[in-house]
Amino acid sequence: MDDIIFGSTDDSLCEGFANIMQGEFEMSMMGELNFFLGLQIKQVERGTFVSQTKYCREVLKKFGMDTCKEVNTPMATSCYLDKDESGEEVNQTMFRGMIGSLLYLTASRRDIMQNVCVCTRYQANPKESHLTVVKRILKYLKGTTSFGLWYPSDATPSLIGYSDADYGGCKIDRKSTCQFLGFSLVSWHSKKKACVALSTTEAEYIAVGNCCA
Repeated sequence: MDDIIFGSTDDSLCEGFANIMQGEFEMSMMGELNFFLGLQIKQVERGTFVSQTKYCREVLKKFGMDTCKEVNTPMATSCYLDKDESGEEVNQTMFRGMIGSLLYLTASRRDIMQNVCVCTRYQANPKESHLTVVKRILKYLKGTTSFGLWYPSDATPSLIGYSDADYGGCKIDRKSTCQFLGFSLVSWHSKKKACVALSTTEAEYIAVGNCCA
């Protein structure tokens, strides 16, 4: 059993493709896409909205954060995580479960991508300081469960890229972190660069080069 999503601006093409597929495989048509693997899709004349509101609420309830207080940002601006080797250890299974749930949520929530990726680096030996940061992300989600991605029907075909250059932001190896975004958010991710920048200018140069690539 598997699921297939297909679409077209011409209804006749959709019907034709469906007939071809049903002639080759035993399958049923479910109609217009509304829900797929935790993704909620709302299609209107002005565009399409993709969110994970239901999944987000399930994650909050699963980890007992559905009644927590809300915060305005997923991470404090003064927060710089490290291995915290002298810190108090926490349940690794629970921590990894939180990280896994948050990583799946980044399918429609690029606003938490950077923060979640930073926390994933400490899954091998999570400490209380790392868990506190993850819980803050969940507190942020508590007040933003309805956030998602908007794809307007009248979007221009121009491709625009944004990149965040961070010089010396990581305490472990001092590598910079960059983020890639496309117009209408067609692509986004966050990862450490493969080389160490020696200045803010060099960090920006590397980030722009990766963004263009």
